[in-house]
Amino acid sequence: MEEKEKELLKLRYKLDELEKERLSPWACLSINAVRAKEEEEILDGHRQFFSVDVDRILHSLAYTRYIDKTQVFYLIKNDHITHRVLHVQLVSKIARTIGRLLRLNEDLIEAIALGHDIGHAPFGHDGEKILSDICQTYGIGPFLHNVQSVRFLQEIERKGKGWNLTLQVLDGILCHNGEVYTKKLEPQWNKSFDTLKQEIDALMKNKSIKLMPMTMEGCVVRMADIISYVGRDIEDAIRLGIVKRSDIPEECRKILGDTNGKIVYTLVEDLVANSMNKPYISFSKKVGEALKKLKKFNEIYIYLNPKIKDQTGKIKLMFGLLFEKYMEDLQKGNQESDIFKGFLDGMSEEYKKKRKYPEIVRDFISGMTDEYFLTQCKKRLFPEIRIGRWDGK
Repeated sequence: MEEKEKELLKLRYKLDELEKERLSPWACLSINAVRAKEEEEILDGHRQFFSVDVDRILHSLAYTRYIDKTQVFYLIKNDHITHRVLHVQLVSKIARTIGRLLRLNEDLIEAIALGHDIGHAPFGHDGEKILSDICQTYGIGPFLHNVQSVRFLQEIERKGKGWNLTLQVLDGILCHNGEVYTKKLEPQWNKSFDTLKQEIDALMKNKSIKLMPMTMEGCVVRMADIISYVGRDIEDAIRLGIVKRSDIPEECRKILGDTNGKIVYTLVEDLVANSMNKPYISFSKKVGEALKKLKKFNEIYIYLNPKIKDQTGKIKLMFGLLFEKYMEDLQKGNQESDIFKGFLDGMSEEYKKKRKYPEIVRDFISGMTDEYFLTQCKKRLFPEIRIGRWDGK
């Protein structure tokens, strides 16, 4: 090791020691990061261990595809509607703010936040539900975006090698489910990679089971997920004329505010005030009840609103037909298919041996952006107009 590298390593050791002094006794220290496989390059490097995971997620191919994955409103040409990439950035920012105030590990928080939606299918939660129904028809269990996020980062990225992320990050991603409201979150400490596998298996058998993150940082990201979308989705819906600001329940407006900015500020302030110096995080009763009511308002007037469901039938049909096409390509060994050329080419033998054909198709389709999905549908499902003779000349 060169002298410069030794000095940088000493600097990392110093940062690790400082964490013990400045972070909460319930924070997860960087030195406690656990990987399935130890890497000498990381152990001797200048970056703290959770910071390595942040970099790996940022440089993953799946992360780049956030840019064209929609959040709630899809097939809408409006540059100011929230896409997945903005959502994860908002979750990261809000969660790191909470973490800083509670003296938690911000690197761990950032890694979980940036990776938590990596596995989302195209067309948001509607796409997830449609793909899940298809997967169950093919006998491979439901499609769950949190499970798929772990799969992508550990088993699919880097042509099947995965990123060898830390247990704490993968656990936070698996347990991030912000769609399920919980006023209070207390970590389930002392998990292992065996626990992670058991929880994934349990979810695939019963997607309704409730999981709890193993760290305070994971709990913070889960709360930040709710905080980031509940008001933002209302702003998007107002911009699209789906709801009016006056439609927000009066009690919610009084307690939380009537704009995204006010809602985020109120929720963050309340969460921090009620969680300081405690081994759990929690909203106050008043704010927690208002948030629960606001989430219910969003569900009824936005997420289930017929106005945004008019294209769902067409999307469902395309998902089904595209899935069948790729299954046929795999069965016939059609090497010209994009599932071979764009996905399986160069993929590790281990990945290909472990995956059934429906699982390969699931992994390929779930990784698509909305635009790529539509391009594939046009290419594979729509007839082409030919000019000239039948022999193509």
